[in-house]
Amino acid sequence: MSLTSLNQLLHLLADGQFHSGTDLGARLQMSRAAVWKQLKGIEQLGVQVHRVRGKGYRIPAGLDLLDLEAITRHNPQLANLFAMELLMSTPSTNQLLLQRQGAGTIHGQVVFAEVQTAGRGRLGRQWQSPFAQQLALSVGWQFDGGVAALEGLSLVVGLAVVDALQSMGVQGAGLKWPNDILLQGKKLAGVLLELSGDATGPCQVVIGIGLNVHLQHCDLIDQPWTSLRAAGHVLARNALAAHLLAALAERLHCFAESGFGELQQAWQQHHIYQGQKVYLHGVKQGVSGVCHGVDASGALLLEVGGQLESFHGGEVSLRPLIDKAGESN
Repeated sequence: MSLTSLNQLLHLLADGQFHSGTDLGARLQMSRAAVWKQLKGIEQLGVQVHRVRGKGYRIPAGLDLLDLEAITRHNPQLANLFAMELLMSTPSTNQLLLQRQGAGTIHGQVVFAEVQTAGRGRLGRQWQSPFAQQLALSVGWQFDGGVAALEGLSLVVGLAVVDALQSMGVQGAGLKWPNDILLQGKKLAGVLLELSGDATGPCQVVIGIGLNVHLQHCDLIDQPWTSLRAAGHVLARNALAAHLLAALAERLHCFAESGFGELQQAWQQHHIYQGQKVYLHGVKQGVSGVCHGVDASGALLLEVGGQLESFHGGEVSLRPLIDKAGESN
């Protein structure tokens, strides 16, 4: 894989060991002054570089860097399904694919980023993605049948994330309607869908996924969160990326052929609020009731005042109902 000087330097320092400026310059075939300039570039990505006179430079704890060739080695079939691209830094992988839609199909395109400077979450939130601490990616996919045929798609993507985690030995991840994946009751991953197309014809969808892998500290996240490492699961990001893309391709093909109804029961098996009292924010003045999962279209089913009502996605969010003692019901 062809690497820029910055990428080459990151890979040399990824082992967490000290490397002298002289050694780095020799291996990169550049002057020590040029190495120092590249080190400043690494720091601008948000990566801490530790300097010790007489020893050189190192990145504390090292880095688990993404590598497209390594991802494909884990599952060679991915090369037939996806066209993958890896960026060190970009404002938003979703926005990048959205900009490409006008130039032709984005079906099967995958963009990974080690860091996003303006990553977006649902309801206008900013998605925080410190360098090399997450899987931050966007996937382009085309569906026929119009926008209405995409109901339940965010749920299907969440299900694929759980599939990938289970295939790597991570048990207990649950799904929160309509687009969150939780672990130990805290947010582990999120999904953001953005689409364009005809009401009845082909639609191109950008599927954004952010999954906390090694993240351990981030003061900017405004809700309870966790990561795989924080929950005791130390997984290599390249292997996880391969499992995630394979699971996503399988679930998306099933969804395209049969709709969400075929996957409804699989989703409900991982639904964390099944049978619990919840509060739906953003609907009228807010609605509370007992959650009965989702219907065959992916709409949320709430028992409100003895009646079963359905609610679709959009500008709404689901929360557990907290009683006066501070306990969730």
